[in-house]
Amino acid sequence: MKEILILAIVFFLIAVRKIGKYRFPIWAVMAGGAIVSLISGGISPSAALKAIDWEVIIFLFGMFYAGQTLEMSGWLARAQYRIFRRARTKETLLISLVFFMGFASAIFMNDTIAVIGTPVALLMARKYGIKAKELMLALAFAVTCGSAASPIGNPQNLLIAVKSGMAAPFIEFIKYLFIPAAINLALVCLFIKLFYPADFTRCPIRHHRERVKDPHLAFLAKITVITVLVAILLKILSVSFFPSSDFSLVWIAIAAAIPGIVFSPRRFEILRGIDWRTLAFFVSMFILMQAVWDTGIFQHIIGKSGADISSVSAIMAISVLLSQLISNVPLAALYVPLLQETGADISSYMALAAASTTAGNLFMLGAASNIIIIQAAERRGEGSISVWEFSKIGLPLTIANCLIYAFFLS
Repeated sequence: MKEILILAIVFFLIAVRKIGKYRFPIWAVMAGGAIVSLISGGISPSAALKAIDWEVIIFLFGMFYAGQTLEMSGWLARAQYRIFRRARTKETLLISLVFFMGFASAIFMNDTIAVIGTPVALLMARKYGIKAKELMLALAFAVTCGSAASPIGNPQNLLIAVKSGMAAPFIEFIKYLFIPAAINLALVCLFIKLFYPADFTRCPIRHHRERVKDPHLAFLAKITVITVLVAILLKILSVSFFPSSDFSLVWIAIAAAIPGIVFSPRRFEILRGIDWRTLAFFVSMFILMQAVWDTGIFQHIIGKSGADISSVSAIMAISVLLSQLISNVPLAALYVPLLQETGADISSYMALAAASTTAGNLFMLGAASNIIIIQAAERRGEGSISVWEFSKIGLPLTIANCLIYAFFLS
């Protein structure tokens, strides 16, 4: 039970973030929880090493490096102008941001868009006089909702698509989840507008081009983007038509980092700019969540509930709640074998994908992309987003998202 107490303290400190004159960064709180769990014997050092999903860590490192290359060169700022220059008001800018980042996350994966989209959204906040917090929240909810529409939109969707044995995962995801995902993106715009009406008005905005800071690095940034697009296309083709030649997502991130690492003389400057704190957070989270899961208390609760774990309603409820505690990827990995044992149909797997993804909108810790966005904003001195600020929108939004998916999947 001590792991449950440790988890409660971690959640409390992340929620309050400050006691007196002492501030508690998210990554430091999670690292402290993992260290205490190790010292107290809640998890052994060898089990802790096994608990860390090194593919996720390497993927994030590669995408952080690629994102830093794009940002430092000024290429990302120039791309932002070209993409959003047709938005004429703050209201249409919000809609453009949400739908573009949402659907981009379905193609490039939500964590990738979280990395690349954060500096874009922060630049937009400065240029157009919008509070950074509001755009960070819009970005976080958008990448979560949009990523549900594709089997490569997030790691848990990919895991579900592969492990469930779907013959045509892209067709199935589009058939079952594309329309509800699009509706949920519209709901993101609506909820952000409702909670922050003064910031997203029909007040006209003016666009101007950003200067490319480093032409050579900007050229490498273009190569980086092309490399990612080609790697993702190969991934889609391999998953859809050549399963035997499929490759890990890690290779996409490694390929994305190579242009900056190999060809830029500023490689070490880029390396120093990587968000190391977020990497530390995820390493710590994997350790602490494994220690909590090993207590068996949550498995016991599910077993005692007597719920039909293959029904859409049960999948939605269990996935949303447990994703807050053990994260959505481990949740999907544990749930797929249970569905296989019950002989569940395709709608059950789609419900698992939708719910484990939507869970990221409930609390800050529900999705990796949330942490990437929030910590990147804090690292750039743009202020912090509290658990309450996130959940006051996330809670009703998650309920609405789940109702939309339940309607389409039932």
